[in-house]
Amino acid sequence: MESAAKTPTSLSLPWKTRISLWLFDTAIDLITRKDGTVNRGLLKLVDFRIPSSSEPINGVNTYDVTVDPTRELWFRVFVPTQYPVEDLPVMVFFHGGAYIVLSPDVNIYDDVCRKFARELPAIVVSVNYRLAPEHRHHAQHDDGLDVLKFLDIEENRSKWLPENANISRCFIAGDSAGGHIAHHVTQRASQFNFQKLKVTGLVAIQPFFGGEERTDSEIRLDGSAPIVSMKRTDWFWNAFMPLEPYNRDHPIINVSGPNGVDISKMDFPATMVVVAGFDGLRDWQIRYYQWLKKSGKEAYLVDYPHMFHTFYVFPELPESDQLISEVKDFIHKVLNKTGRDDVL
Repeated sequence: MESAAKTPTSLSLPWKTRISLWLFDTAIDLITRKDGTVNRGLLKLVDFRIPSSSEPINGVNTYDVTVDPTRELWFRVFVPTQYPVEDLPVMVFFHGGAYIVLSPDVNIYDDVCRKFARELPAIVVSVNYRLAPEHRHHAQHDDGLDVLKFLDIEENRSKWLPENANISRCFIAGDSAGGHIAHHVTQRASQFNFQKLKVTGLVAIQPFFGGEERTDSEIRLDGSAPIVSMKRTDWFWNAFMPLEPYNRDHPIINVSGPNGVDISKMDFPATMVVVAGFDGLRDWQIRYYQWLKKSGKEAYLVDYPHMFHTFYVFPELPESDQLISEVKDFIHKVLNKTGRDDVL
């Protein structure tokens, strides 16, 4: 599992993937305004949503649960139908989208979470957190922790989760901005006294971290790799962070930097960190992995040297299925170490 392979010099992708990336890059540039706001009206023209389905689709049925209607906090539950009796772990998932776009019911994340539920297998809870810049930090972290608190209440759990969901084997996961949120929610959860819920592991897929320094990967890949560029990441941080003055070494952004929170004495769970060769944030993600190890935490690095930021949401890429397999192996390893591997 643990590797940091040498990055190739050029990115080779199928035409279907290249077209999708071009469309995504174009859409981001069109909806992000110079004044720091998002053109939600234009976004609605391409923001296609998938309804939940009580009838199984690809072996998984889904339903939506409202936590707090006043802030549109809800989650989608993905239940694999092949394991009606077996005790299954729960994965609480935070989607990517640069803090400003997407949701659990958009096509790509409905597909991704459906695949996680079926292949791991697990009960997946995909969180619809508030988006920036209308809702800035720490709204997203509050939403994430509040979902965990909601699931920890017996009445809610018995009403909204299937009987075979084992909340004492909870994995928190997320990609990109969702990976960043997943880290901070996990950090806060490790200091909260839950009754039943236990965060057993963290899956940080290309988490969105940064800092004042411009790293080698940021400089080398700026303008040549898809999705991530220094101009965009600066815009996203400005949209996400509170309006008061800050710099990128803020502990929320540069979690492993000089101002980062000391987690060495926290009950922080085993963590899988996924990086890719053509991701401008790669160096920050590797520093995060190294910081976890230095802090005395169990951590695993998984490197996809031929891939780019958020590669795994493209099902036509074989690395997408490979990542699902890597996550399954990680969950298996963690549960085996804790003596609770009776499913996978």
